[in-house]
Amino acid sequence: MRDRVCVITGVGAATGASIARRFVRDGYRVAMLARNRERLAQLEEQLGGSKAYVCDVGDLDALGRTLYAVRAELGAPSVVIHNAVSETFATFLDGDPASLERNFRVNTTALLHLARVCAPDMIAAGSGAIVVTGNTASLRGKPNYALFAPTKAAQRVLAEALARDLGPKRVHVGYLMIDAVIDAAWLEESGRARPAWAEPPAGWPFSRDEYFSQPDAIADEVFHIAHQHPSAWTFDYMIRPFAEKW
Repeated sequence: MRDRVCVITGVGAATGASIARRFVRDGYRVAMLARNRERLAQLEEQLGGSKAYVCDVGDLDALGRTLYAVRAELGAPSVVIHNAVSETFATFLDGDPASLERNFRVNTTALLHLARVCAPDMIAAGSGAIVVTGNTASLRGKPNYALFAPTKAAQRVLAEALARDLGPKRVHVGYLMIDAVIDAAWLEESGRARPAWAEPPAGWPFSRDEYFSQPDAIADEVFHIAHQHPSAWTFDYMIRPFAEKW
C-alpha cells in the first residue's frame, strides 16, 4: 500500500530517522521534515517511499507552506508525528528569555499548526492519528529546565485538548513521554565531551548500553500508538528502560 501518508517533524539521526524507517517499512509514504538538508537527502536515498522537506518548524509560515506541499505532492497525511524539539538547559536567571519563545514555537505552536492543517482531512476520512513525542519535563519543572519544561507542559496540554476534541471524530491523539536518555548518534559525533546526563550515574549496576532507550524501540511504540484499536486508545503513554529509576 502506498496511499497512506505520514508526516514526521524533527527527522534527525536518532528517533526521527527510526520512526521514518518504521513507517516506510509498513508501506507509508513518509514526508520527513527537518532543518539538516544533507542528512535528509541521505535518508531519502536510503528509504524508498520517503520524501525530504527541509523546514525549520519554528518558522511557522515555512511550516505551513511545507505541509501544503506535502498534501499536493504525496496526499493528505493520515498520521502526523510531532518529534521536533527545541530545548534549553538553563536556570531562569542564566538562560536567555528568547530561548523560551523559540522553544514554545517549535514544541507547542508548531503542533497547533500541524493539527490545523492536517486534522480536517483526517476528520473527513473518519480516521487518523497525531502522535507527539514528549518527555517527563511536561510533568515537572526542574531548575535547569526553566526555559524548556513550560513549553513541554503546554505541548502536552494542547495535545490533550486535541485528543478530547478529535477523539469523538475518530482521530486519535497520543502523547508519548520518554523517561530516558535516547541513544543518539550526535552524542558521539559532536566532538564535544558528553554531558553528565548522557552517561550512566556512578554505581550503575547494569551495562552502559542498558542506560539508554534505543531509537528503533521508541519508533515501534510510536507506530503502535498510531495504530491502536479505537476501543483501546491511549493518550498518556510513558516508556523508560527497565532499570531507569522513577
